[in-house]
Amino acid sequence: MDHFNRLVSEQMVTMEKLLYLQGELERCQLIEEELQMLQNETNLESIQSDIKSMKKELKEIQQIFETQTEELINSYREMNFTPSL
Repeated sequence: MDHFNRLVSEQMVTMEKLLYLQGELERCQLIEEELQMLQNETNLESIQSDIKSMKKELKEIQQIFETQTEELINSYREMNFTPSL
């Protein structure tokens, strides 16, 4: 049960990171659109770089989240399907 609880806690931390990054990505994409309209190339390049970096980090965190989900499911199955002695 401790293993299961640890996995749940780790996944909750990862989910918080995931939700935060998604929110930041959306915010930066709105800024990007505004800067494109203003034709401000210097700031546009900077925000595009930030977006690219965040997309990469978001993809990595999504992969971690998926792996944690699989571990969580496996731990739950082991907990419920292991015969009691």
